[in-house]
Amino acid sequence: MLVSGEAVTIFRSNGVAHLLSLYRYSFRSQYLYSSSSTHLSEKYLVDSLGFSNEEAANTFRKITSRKTFKDPGLVLKFLIKAGFDKTQIKQMVSRTPKLLFCDVSTTLKPKLQFLRDLGFSGSGLVDVFARGTKLIERGLDTHLRPTINLLRRILGGDENVVKAIKRAPWLLSTGVLHTMETNILLLRNYGFSDVDIRRHVLRNPRHIAQNPEWVKDLFHRVEKDFRVPCDSPMFLSGFHVIASHKKSTLERKIGIFKRFGWSDDDVLKMFGKLPFSIGHSEIRIQKALNFYMNELGLEPAYMVSHPAMWTYSLEKRVIPRLQVLKILDEKKLERRNLSFYTVLLFTESKFIEHFVLPYKDQIPDLYESHKKSVAP
Repeated sequence: MLVSGEAVTIFRSNGVAHLLSLYRYSFRSQYLYSSSSTHLSEKYLVDSLGFSNEEAANTFRKITSRKTFKDPGLVLKFLIKAGFDKTQIKQMVSRTPKLLFCDVSTTLKPKLQFLRDLGFSGSGLVDVFARGTKLIERGLDTHLRPTINLLRRILGGDENVVKAIKRAPWLLSTGVLHTMETNILLLRNYGFSDVDIRRHVLRNPRHIAQNPEWVKDLFHRVEKDFRVPCDSPMFLSGFHVIASHKKSTLERKIGIFKRFGWSDDDVLKMFGKLPFSIGHSEIRIQKALNFYMNELGLEPAYMVSHPAMWTYSLEKRVIPRLQVLKILDEKKLERRNLSFYTVLLFTESKFIEHFVLPYKDQIPDLYESHKKSVAP
């Protein structure tokens, strides 16, 4: 290697250490960042995995160290043999380039088999690897097995464990084992049964991985601010709604109710009976209040005492059924004299049995038009 005049000057004026430092920097730059090295690595992603040049460049930038770089062909060959297709491998490598650095026999193979034994396969297996970005760095016996064993105790079996991990794959890649144990103990201290805890964790596994102080604070808000006692069957649903929203978002949603004439007491009673009434999107809340109050003339007190109406789609259930009743009444056909709310509670098959099929001779197209209106 030729040393430039500048390097010699540095050597003469500052000594051997400076020259060696310059040499190491020059070598590292050539090895890691030269156009030929970058081109070859990116070219591999393009040629072997179908990356575009831009995708390859973006993925290559995520690689912060190449000192432990293995032959990526070994990893690729193993994954293909294990059942992953090129598209799936591309997805994983794009999100987690470190995958190409793994040792097949000591890292990938045992972890892949462990997840398969648990019940993962196909796209579910790919998703765990792709979204659990630190999974490949976690020890099988020191982290993965203890985490799975805890989830088994909470959820009661591998099938539920798989469901929870599919919803939150990062549970396997982050060090939250102690945090989960603390939060489960907290839930039990509040008096929740194993069945309650299992249902809650399956609904949103991330809650048991949050800071226990955060969980305590939300429990306090559910009880004190929203007046839902911890022994209420709606307590955990209320916790779920509050945990899933910023305070500002909840305030905006409550503000929508107030603009339609609801009092704070009305809103809190509604929340206590059905927390997910406030969990809906702002657009859905606005539409529901406008339809029920402005078009049907219902009062807040009626809506509070009949909370199930908040669970039904206006477009696919409420309006189509009201339209059928309107047609029957316009044609002066005798029908069951049931309240609007009772009609909403009917299953779809029961509604058709009582309000559609008996009139197929008088209104031949009623059945088909109704089915179209409620089709997904």
